[in-house]
Amino acid sequence: MLSIAGLSVSYGTVHAVRQLDMEISEGETVVLLGANGAGKSSTLNAIVGLAPRSGGRLVFAGEDITRKPTEAIIRSGLALVPEGRRLFSNMTVRENLRLGAAALSTVEFDRERQALEDMFPITRRRAHEQAGLLSGGEQQQVAIARALLARPKLLLLDEPSLGLAPIIVNTIFEIIAELKRRKVTILLVEQNAERALSIADRAYVLAQGRLELSGAAGSINATTLEKAYLGEREHA
Repeated sequence: MLSIAGLSVSYGTVHAVRQLDMEISEGETVVLLGANGAGKSSTLNAIVGLAPRSGGRLVFAGEDITRKPTEAIIRSGLALVPEGRRLFSNMTVRENLRLGAAALSTVEFDRERQALEDMFPITRRRAHEQAGLLSGGEQQQVAIARALLARPKLLLLDEPSLGLAPIIVNTIFEIIAELKRRKVTILLVEQNAERALSIADRAYVLAQGRLELSGAAGSINATTLEKAYLGEREHA
């Protein structure tokens, strides 16, 4: 579904991602791991055209999106849930959801929204409250629901558990596991490596912008992960 060849991202003289190759197949859950500053978020942002690519080629669903603007990439079926959620705090939960479904008619929006309410009950219970009044975990659920309303072919999740209490982290990972069961294709960036590997099919590990380790999620353990974080390249 998504093929990345030689992706490089630079911010001036700083090379955030260096010659990254990745493949994501339809229905897979793939996790991208690495220490802080490894280039994980830059990779996600580059995929949707929000980070300055200095090289590489991206093909999504058979279409070359390398030179497409962000708006066209999103329309092609990619949805990003960014780090920090980035909801419109002064708008209601329902209004935030509507933004994710801009291409849907009112009837379609209501149908899709109601279909998601069992997985995201917060979107029903607090629909008419300002998003800024929600807890971090509640906001994260709204952000994921908003992205799903765009009917994405590929869902990009950037640090969905960051800064959340352990019990809320459990909720977020239960949601991701349910999306996996529903065959939603997911690329997950996550600091909680153990939890992420437990639900992923495959993993890529970055260190200082370079790919250091890749393979089936079940083949990666704490020792190989630590070596990869330290920049000792290996392919599982």
